[in-house]
Amino acid sequence: MRRFQKFSLPLWGSLTAAVLLAGGITLLALWCQPNALRSVLSVFRAQPLLIVLNALPVGLVLLAFACLFRNVFFGAAITNFLVCALSIANRIKIEVRDEPVFPRDFALLKEVGQAMNSYTISYPVAAIAVVVGITALLVTLGVFIGGQPFPLARLRGWLGRLLGCAASIAVLAGLIVTVYASNDLYNSFRVSNAYYIPSVFNELGFPYCFCHQFTTYPVDRPEGFSRSEAEAWESAPSTVGQGKDVHVVMVMNEAFSDLTDSPAFDYGEEDDPLSNLHALEADPHALSGHLVVPGFAGGTANTEFDVLTGIQTNALSASTTSSFRVVNRNLESLFRVFDADGYATSFFHPGDDWFYNRENVYRWLGAERTLFADEMEAVEYKGRWVTDDYMSDLITNELDSAVSAGELLFHYTTTIQNHMSYTADKYGEGYEFPPVPLTISVSDEVETMLRVYAEGVRDADAMLGRLVDTFSAQEEPVVLVYFGDHLPYLGDNQLGYQALGLTQEADWDALRSYETPYVIWANDAAAETLDWDAAAEALDLPETISASFLGAAVLELTGRGEETPWFAFLNALRRVSPVVQKQTCVLADGSTVSPLDAGAVPDALEDSLRQWRCWSYYKLRYQEIPE
Repeated sequence: MRRFQKFSLPLWGSLTAAVLLAGGITLLALWCQPNALRSVLSVFRAQPLLIVLNALPVGLVLLAFACLFRNVFFGAAITNFLVCALSIANRIKIEVRDEPVFPRDFALLKEVGQAMNSYTISYPVAAIAVVVGITALLVTLGVFIGGQPFPLARLRGWLGRLLGCAASIAVLAGLIVTVYASNDLYNSFRVSNAYYIPSVFNELGFPYCFCHQFTTYPVDRPEGFSRSEAEAWESAPSTVGQGKDVHVVMVMNEAFSDLTDSPAFDYGEEDDPLSNLHALEADPHALSGHLVVPGFAGGTANTEFDVLTGIQTNALSASTTSSFRVVNRNLESLFRVFDADGYATSFFHPGDDWFYNRENVYRWLGAERTLFADEMEAVEYKGRWVTDDYMSDLITNELDSAVSAGELLFHYTTTIQNHMSYTADKYGEGYEFPPVPLTISVSDEVETMLRVYAEGVRDADAMLGRLVDTFSAQEEPVVLVYFGDHLPYLGDNQLGYQALGLTQEADWDALRSYETPYVIWANDAAAETLDWDAAAEALDLPETISASFLGAAVLELTGRGEETPWFAFLNALRRVSPVVQKQTCVLADGSTVSPLDAGAVPDALEDSLRQWRCWSYYKLRYQEIPE
């Protein structure tokens, strides 16, 4: 039986075919995305470098397989199947969860399989059929069309195949950690909304964005990490059933600070923008002080993460990362602890659900109910910002609903009104901002920022006062925790802070620039339920603590400090070093040390810090918590 004669492409023909096929596969992968291909191509026409950045990784993968199988069409078939399968998976994930596919998802294949049963998925049958059909066509072409042998005889066998494949992969890997890793390049492209990641993927192209994500949002494996050791920490004994039946409401107010208490301001009692906070600090049923938050003038979601989980954002990586972008599994949090005690749990935020990926993250944190701006009714605005006053109404209504249902409530709200920028038009043209009394002279630019910011602080303080008044009148026991997420952004290079003389303070860079006020207050019913004086004294809370310890402290105050080994550990660590911020630790006696200073940190604290890092890594990478 005669074999059919296979047509052989010359080397230049194979290379030409590889380029053309890579371009075709890239177009097919883009066609598989949720948005129309013509809209993507219109972006590419305006920014032609995106054509190269999307086609290049596809071409290199194709070249690797072409070398391995010594057939450009077989290489194209495998590449087409893999790249388009990823593209279709990206489309499905965006449609189901409003989040694109990231490289780190490969580490979660088991969780993905389990999660698919939780969703109603509409598969793009037409796209799948086209991809399968073109893959089959390429395989067929590979059967009938081959390639001529490589010119160098010694490279015509498996050695040449493996070397060609390895070289292609090495070039791709090098590009990923250099060109594709460049944030400057990535941020240089114009997009409709840089903060909405699915939209960025759709506009800049899936292959390019996928490659860029290989080096974003890193989580470093701690030195000496042992999974079995972390599992042993998780299985340590715990004490459950000791929690006191009080409602807990936590409000993280955007850019809330006591900046106006600094000596540069000259407020009196009659015009004090923080009158309610100051009154509450003197309340016998209140604990107050300062939180050291993860970021300066930004990073709201990182503070949420630190407070709710006890995992510290700044310890996740030696480089900058975003905590909500590294979460991709169920995590232990305050929501889960209170839920285990039979509480109703909820989270409110008057912003978009996709921002910081909150829609998915709060499900992973265990919040029973979430409410974002698009679901809020009769919203009240000040300028274009949802008001703190409106949010206080939502919070009290949420508590009333829980009481009516016979449930205890754990609730967390992140506000938005006092978000930057602090420009004269923040609340609309012609809005009159009260003057800011200063003991120093500042530029008109700085004075405008201070006036606008102080107006937001005044409204935030009014929200605090309104919540306290409402809960004071309640017969239900309520604990209110109120704090800021970070200091305000007052111009480039800390312009406003320089003008106020704050940057000259000795500990400004290490600590003070990260401090926001907090207050924990109980109404009369909650104070009685908790035996406030004894509980507050036992809590042993210093004036300043890291945000990562706040949630654990609230659990301890309400009798739940020992309900999980994790939060019990955090409360114990807080008593040794209440502040851990990057390379600075504040010990219980108030002294400041740095882990970088050899011998400065007690061995026991060094061991605890290592345990904290390793345990956090375990939770983010391995711990399995059922829905």
